[in-house]
Amino acid sequence: MPKPPHIVIFNPDQWRGDALGHLGHPAVQTPNLDRLVATDAVSFRHAFAQATVCTPSRCSFMTGWYPHVRGHRTMHHMLHEAAGEPNLLKTLRDNGYFVWWGGKNDLVPGQFGHHAHCDVYFRPRREDYQRWGATPRQGTHGGDLAWRGEPDGDNYFSFFKGRLEAPDGERWFDGDWAMVHGAIDFLRSYAERPDNRPLCMFLPLGYPHPPYCVEEPWYSLTDRDAVPARHIYERWDDKPRLLGRIRDGQRLTGWSESRWRELRATYYGMCSRVDHQFGLLLDALRDTGIYDQSAVFVFSDHGDFTGDYGLVEKTQNTFQDCLSRVPFIVKPPAAAGAAHGIRDQLVELVDFPATAYDLAGIDCGYWHFGRSVRPLFDDADCQHRDAVFCEGGRLRGEVHASERESLAANTALGLYSPRINEQVREARALPHTKAAMCRTTRFKYVRRAFEPDEFYDLAADPGETRNLIADENYRDEALRLKDRLLEWYLETCDVVPTTPDQRAFVQAT
Repeated sequence: MPKPPHIVIFNPDQWRGDALGHLGHPAVQTPNLDRLVATDAVSFRHAFAQATVCTPSRCSFMTGWYPHVRGHRTMHHMLHEAAGEPNLLKTLRDNGYFVWWGGKNDLVPGQFGHHAHCDVYFRPRREDYQRWGATPRQGTHGGDLAWRGEPDGDNYFSFFKGRLEAPDGERWFDGDWAMVHGAIDFLRSYAERPDNRPLCMFLPLGYPHPPYCVEEPWYSLTDRDAVPARHIYERWDDKPRLLGRIRDGQRLTGWSESRWRELRATYYGMCSRVDHQFGLLLDALRDTGIYDQSAVFVFSDHGDFTGDYGLVEKTQNTFQDCLSRVPFIVKPPAAAGAAHGIRDQLVELVDFPATAYDLAGIDCGYWHFGRSVRPLFDDADCQHRDAVFCEGGRLRGEVHASERESLAANTALGLYSPRINEQVREARALPHTKAAMCRTTRFKYVRRAFEPDEFYDLAADPGETRNLIADENYRDEALRLKDRLLEWYLETCDVVPTTPDQRAFVQAT
């Protein structure tokens, strides 16, 4: 029986789905990912997350469940093993994999620790930094916050930090660099281990999550003149109220296009740094002789506004493609075979665990909604999904879902406060409404509680700037997607355990 493949999960945070060179982006440079897709991997042009913030998305793509299945709609409700909530890492470990985890959590409750989910949870030590010849730096959220300017200024909530200045031209050796080097070190040692367990490596990085900042050479790598134009709303009164509130709170309406280009170019430089780090990881897989035996997955949890609509960062209950569309690249093990290149089918991140289980030959033991993309490896015309879905937000009175914990940790002047302040505010006109998206290749429909729905013709308006929900010319299409959304909820509203209970009482002996 063939040995299951190694599984490498390279998971950058907040990477927009359009920010890839091989998908035709005019400015961002991603040579390592581009070469991989040109030789060994499949890149899915239309891949979508099931939530547009970190924890709900991660809970979804590590289970194959949509957020509504167990109410994973907030940053502070993670996967509870005791409640029967699985995750791919533990499932692989229970099926014989050695699991190495290096990077952020946002997946399992911190109060219970990581021990049930991995064999190694990597934390760099002083001797690691000495061996790497590196000086540890604070993450981009910490340290000197003078770059924000004055609290009443127009940069204070912009997330724009710019060039990172490390002494003597060194790299800004933050947590991402440490995790990548730790992963490379482990790969070298793993090749010499006496046991024969297949490896699962989970590398959830922090970049290109804002603040928007990066060191040289990546800061200057992007040609500012090649940065594409931003999407701009023609009107705001038919859009979700939360967006207008965030716009007002971020105070970026007076920015010039040159400032926006600089912010966007810095974000693309962050993507290029992540691409470089991915190239180092690929080199290590090749050097240790396990590249051909490895299934490599590259995808993000969600995207980023990056100046589109005059906004930065993200929201929890809006689903523009810049937020919901993500990179999704799969290099199968050589034995699986694949016609490398780009695929245009609609796929979802819930398809990731289904594909991993398929390649590993594992029955995960629970019901989920993912569909393996393996048939698309060698059949570029294979049918997959007719629609993709995304969801988020909260109901009136659902204050426990209002991110109060985030505000307490962030303070009223924190970077995220223009968004979080709106989430925690209880008012008659609730701005943070629960919503769900149904998107096909041509149209997007968003159903909203307490607010008008949205409908977009993506062929005529790829930036989703004109809400056509009241346009009679699109009435039938809007109703069709509304019905498709209802069908999706009906099909995915719950999961029945696979192990039945006994109906008769058993006499104790």
